[in-house]
Amino acid sequence: MSNSSPSLPDSWHDLRAAARAVREAAYAPYSQFHVGAALLTSRGKIFRGCNVENASYGGTICAERMAVGAAIAAGERDIAAICISLTGTPVPCGICRQFLYEFNPDMLVLLDDLNDGAPAEPECLRLSDLLPRGFRLDP
Repeated sequence: MSNSSPSLPDSWHDLRAAARAVREAAYAPYSQFHVGAALLTSRGKIFRGCNVENASYGGTICAERMAVGAAIAAGERDIAAICISLTGTPVPCGICRQFLYEFNPDMLVLLDDLNDGAPAEPECLRLSDLLPRGFRLDP
């Protein structure tokens, strides 16, 4: 892991607000673990996603992957940052870390724990710190 945390992006307030708002739409009848994610593209666009659980747990979609899917569907692939909001430890799961790594290993990851309250700044780090030596296929 690197020794210093990167700076929050200028639009971190907008990202956090979008992640917190979409979290309210999460479908989590089994875990009651509501997660919201908002990502920022290099062109300044924000895309949101929330977790959607399924009785067949493998069919569950995480908020981070939902947000990436929305960006890809809109023709965006250059992800600069993502904010993950939830109550508790807002760290992406292993699948989401690898999924995000596909698009930008150095993207900023903002971890927004709702227990910290609205005024607190989210923790900010690089995805490569959360997933050192992530898997890549070189074409």
